[in-house]
Amino acid sequence: MTLALVDAIERTWAAIRRRHADVPRVVVTIGSGTIGAAPGRVTLGHYAGARWVHRDAGDLAELFVAGEGLEQGPRELLGTLLHEAAHGVAHTRGIQDTSRQGRWHNARFKALGEELGLTLAKDERIGWSTTTVPDETARAYAAELDRLAAAITAHRRSEHIAIAAGAGGGGHGGTVEGGRTSSNNGLAARCGCEPPRRIRVAPSVLDLGTITCGLCGKEFTAPEE
Repeated sequence: MTLALVDAIERTWAAIRRRHADVPRVVVTIGSGTIGAAPGRVTLGHYAGARWVHRDAGDLAELFVAGEGLEQGPRELLGTLLHEAAHGVAHTRGIQDTSRQGRWHNARFKALGEELGLTLAKDERIGWSTTTVPDETARAYAAELDRLAAAITAHRRSEHIAIAAGAGGGGHGGTVEGGRTSSNNGLAARCGCEPPRRIRVAPSVLDLGTITCGLCGKEFTAPEE
C-alpha cells in the first residue's frame, strides 16, 4: 500500500517538474498531520529545503504528505503537491513567499501558485494559502490523478479521533502545528546566513513582528509549510 502510494506521489511530482523546471527534487515522506496539532487542524503537507543528504546527489528537499489528507481524494492530494511545489519554486528562486513562521502566505506565493495552475483564495488568518485545483489543471494531470486514485487505498485516522476512540496517544518529541516544529523551548527560527544562525523564540513573540538578523539583514523564520 505505502510503496504504491509513494510511487504515485513521486510520479506526480516528476510530472510537475517536467512542466515547471524550478520545482526541485525531493524525498517523499508520509506521516501524521495531526500529532501535536489543535483539534480540528491538520497539516496536509510541507516543503522543507535541504533536509536530506543523498549519497550521490547531495542535499535534497523534503516533501511531507499527511496520511489524514488522503481521505479527501486524488484531486485534493494533487492540490497539496502543487501547493508545496510552489514553495519549492520560491526556494529555488530565493523568493520570500511566507512570513510569521511560515503561516502567512503572501502575494508572491499567490503568483507562484497561479503559475503552477492553482486557484488561490485569501484567508484572513494565513493569507493566500487556500488552494484548489481548477478543471484545466485537473485535465492536464489526468493521468497522474488516475494513478493517485488507484494508489489511495487507505487514509490515516486523525490523532484526535484515535485518542477519543481509545487508541491512546503515541510518544513524540516536539509538536507540529501548521507545518512548523516547536517544543517547550519555543520555535526554532533561522536567518538567511550561510550557514544560518538559529534562535529559539516563543510563537507569540514572533507574532508580534519581524525579528531581523543583524548580519544578513533577513528575517528569522521557522521551517516552511
